[in-house]
Amino acid sequence: MNYSPELLAPAGSIHEVQAYLAAGANAVLVGEDLYGMRLPGSMELNEIREAAELAHEQGARLYVSLNNLMPNDRLEVMSQYVKELGRIGVDAVEFNDPSVLQAVKAHAPGIALYWNAEMTSTNFSTANYWGRRGASRIILARELNMDEITEMKPLLEIEAQVQVHGMTNIYHSKRSLVKSYMAHQGRPITEGSLGKDRGLFLVEAERAEEKFPIYEDVNGTHIMSSDDICILEDLHLLLQAGIHSLKVETLLKPCTYNEIVLRTYRKAIDAYMANPEQYEYQEQWMVDIRRVQDPERELSFGFFYKEQVY
Repeated sequence: MNYSPELLAPAGSIHEVQAYLAAGANAVLVGEDLYGMRLPGSMELNEIREAAELAHEQGARLYVSLNNLMPNDRLEVMSQYVKELGRIGVDAVEFNDPSVLQAVKAHAPGIALYWNAEMTSTNFSTANYWGRRGASRIILARELNMDEITEMKPLLEIEAQVQVHGMTNIYHSKRSLVKSYMAHQGRPITEGSLGKDRGLFLVEAERAEEKFPIYEDVNGTHIMSSDDICILEDLHLLLQAGIHSLKVETLLKPCTYNEIVLRTYRKAIDAYMANPEQYEYQEQWMVDIRRVQDPERELSFGFFYKEQVY
């Protein structure tokens, strides 16, 4: 069987890179806040170089996120950054801005390009459009359901990546909304006090039982989903469809939690690949994840089984 699915995990430090590779990830996504958004941690070039060496030593791949908004005054430094990534030998970058594609083609043509346009990557025609311009993978929108994903796959001319576990981003603004709210309330604000480590939540009056993680960083305000995707039970459907990359989102989760999730998905992937015809889902896999799951965050199928209305 030529098909070899990838298990991908974002990492925010060298420690996490090592931990996730040991847990079964064979691809790791890293980045720096200036160029990427919603990263579990910001890593400088020297750390990215070390991460690439660690990954390649273990036969894994290292990707760098360049999915941030790119204003005019960032284009020159972004091009220099891409040159350095080429020298380091990273395997691919995630992008949504054509300026990144042009910079990679001009300064680091050996780096693969993965198109990540968040919620707008919803059809095969647009994916193939970017494929003909140099992209070799599409990161599919989290809002697509299982039928849309599996029916699209045969029509794609490039690889596809699907998120299979973890929280999703539901809102982003370049404005400092949390800081403005705190200031309006007269609450003290210290440097960096509104970031991922603060543990802030947004709660709506009509849905008081749901807690939406919210944080603010150099890229603005981010609001995340109140539940976690978990498609482990039906992972075989994505494997049957030949989805190339399966992403476990690690954002706002302890490293120990992510390790257990990655090990569990690795068991399921390996079991399927060893014998697709005889593959059976093991309930113990879900037990292992539920044991470490935050009781205030539901595990759900996300949009995988929701009928979409356009």
